[in-house]
Amino acid sequence: MTRLLFLLASLLFVSPLHAAEGDAESSEDEPKWDVQNPPGPWRSVRIDTERTTWSNLDVSPDGKTIVFDMLGDIYSMSIDGGEAAALTSGIAWNMQPRFSPDGKRIAFISDRNGADNLWLMNADGSEPEALTEERDHLIHNPNWSPDGNWLVVRKGFVSTRSIPSGEIWMFHVGGGKGLQLVELPHGEQSQKNIAEPAFSTDGRYVYYSQDVTPGSVWQYNKNALEQVFVIKRLDREEGKTIQFAGGPGGAIRPTPSPDGKHLAFVRRMPDMHSALVVKSLQSGNERTIFKALERDLQETSGSQGNTPAFAWTPDSNSLVFWAGGMFHRTELESGETTPIPVHVSDERQVRETLRYPVTVWDETFPVKALRWAQYSPAGDKVVFQALGYLYVKDLESGEQERLTRQSDHFEFWPAWSPDGRHIVYTTWDDQDLGTVRVVPARGGRSSVVSDQPGHYIQPRFSPDGEEIVFRKFEGGSLLSPKWTNEPGIYIVSADGGKQQRVVDSGSNPAFNTDASRILYSAPGENGILELKSVDRDGDDERTHFKGPKITEYSVSPDGRWVAFTEQYNAYVAPFAATGKTVDLSRKTEAFPVRQVSKRSGENLHWSSNADSLRWSHGATLYSRDLSDAFAFLDGAPAPLPEPATQGVDLGFTHQSDAPEGIIALVNGRIITMRDADGFEEVIQDGTIIVSGNRIQAVGQSVDIEIPDGAFVLDLDGKTVIP
Repeated sequence: MTRLLFLLASLLFVSPLHAAEGDAESSEDEPKWDVQNPPGPWRSVRIDTERTTWSNLDVSPDGKTIVFDMLGDIYSMSIDGGEAAALTSGIAWNMQPRFSPDGKRIAFISDRNGADNLWLMNADGSEPEALTEERDHLIHNPNWSPDGNWLVVRKGFVSTRSIPSGEIWMFHVGGGKGLQLVELPHGEQSQKNIAEPAFSTDGRYVYYSQDVTPGSVWQYNKNALEQVFVIKRLDREEGKTIQFAGGPGGAIRPTPSPDGKHLAFVRRMPDMHSALVVKSLQSGNERTIFKALERDLQETSGSQGNTPAFAWTPDSNSLVFWAGGMFHRTELESGETTPIPVHVSDERQVRETLRYPVTVWDETFPVKALRWAQYSPAGDKVVFQALGYLYVKDLESGEQERLTRQSDHFEFWPAWSPDGRHIVYTTWDDQDLGTVRVVPARGGRSSVVSDQPGHYIQPRFSPDGEEIVFRKFEGGSLLSPKWTNEPGIYIVSADGGKQQRVVDSGSNPAFNTDASRILYSAPGENGILELKSVDRDGDDERTHFKGPKITEYSVSPDGRWVAFTEQYNAYVAPFAATGKTVDLSRKTEAFPVRQVSKRSGENLHWSSNADSLRWSHGATLYSRDLSDAFAFLDGAPAPLPEPATQGVDLGFTHQSDAPEGIIALVNGRIITMRDADGFEEVIQDGTIIVSGNRIQAVGQSVDIEIPDGAFVLDLDGKTVIP
């Protein structure tokens, strides 16, 4: 049953990002996207269950009713259990219901306006209305103030990763854009979660959970048995914040009792289950009252909360919660737990499954994953990397060929010389490590210019073509730990020789206009990417730009322009030299900034005369003239430009690899994909014949004839599975 509910959840979920993209792509003539009524075929699925999955719940102020969420809809039922009545319907995702203090309304989260926002409805489910209209910062974990005038929520923020950090905000029931109560702990680049806010009974305090592991970067696989999350308490009168609960196993989902005497929360236990804990607000003593909650989400981002919401009964004598697919009620004093039965009989509308025919193998396949595509200085050729090697394509004839003929190592990071006669690139081999090489643009034998093996990327010629700047980085994780001393940015002659280290860290290096300085990118405070430069000796460091969501910089050859990527798109702005660090983003208003890519852009590079910017997206290479993006360059008014949508498709087809010969796997136990009376078929003494890239025969060894010339592999004691 649980697997069925998860399957239905995945079928019913409608991504708010997709909805937002639908609005952005639609024209004025097209109907506005309606989450509840999307186009296309749908069908009804009947649900009849006595179990629910990961249900947030609340108890009404009169203690008679439970509201809970299941599969994107909200239901109510008697606190004694029984039939559940749906309060919401449709394909919008509705969750996290909370009764108002007077019991007349329910706050909940819904994506029916295109993204997860805070909504209000009457207790019977009628008259739903949106209280927030966030598009970028999704709202979760609503809780009411005791007077019923305010709601406190978690607002999510995404910076350079898809991992959302959180802030605590407060919204008035009468509307408005809200007030920030708790800000991001490490600035705009923070990836640490803050969630699950709740007012104290008297309204003075707001409790919330916070990830207090070191640093600002969210990491996988944290040890929840130590301390990831703690509960903090904000004093709304004095503005002070203290840590209120924590320790081994952490503390999440703070839930104050109605009488103001206790705080219930969830803690991870050594058996990796989670437990319901009650803390006395007078003595500080803690007592575990239920040890078999579902495992919480402290190791994950917990963007919608770390564990399902639970609730006190109005008399503060019991806690009602979801665990193990069922609802339960635990008495505070005795610890006695009794189940609350539930029956949900409902229907769901689901989209018909989209299916495509899958070809197991073709003789050829389309190559679409191209990297580092760059126009030549003359604009007539393109170099790029695909399938581990470098290719050059003539744009006029359409002819394309590999730049080299070797197969001893892989080739990466190509860049043209200013005169277009040579290409610099880096190589990698698991045994011999990497090199920096230069090869004639017409192809032929390459020459190594680095003076030792290493881990090399991002090479680039100087303006006169006499030198090369590149980055050396450390190995030791997935790559070899050898030759990893003294990482950083280096300069070497284009003819080879001793390489000179300029700085010990940084990425994406390039020479400035007269090669007197080296431009490069490096993370600054709170991980914000900065564009820096130093002289050739690594001195006189200057920070030119910084941007909280910028992921790449590229300065034009004449030094007049800076291109950058932010939220996957490419932008261009004048290079503003002020002697100070300039804040830069797509929303900068101090000087003109233009978006040049329509949907995505990376690997920014410039034409040799700096009059156009180039970038790639997948197998497509784009170019945009600055006079097109900045109309004032032609003396005309500067209208908002339309981003570039047309580019050069560099995709091609390639012969699929296929083994030759025949292999016979004999004397093994074979589990096939055939079904035998409801069980997988198991052949105890079996043989498999593989010819080329096809399985030719599977069966009992006595029934299979091994072809002449086959390579025979004895699998005695081994098992083969699909």
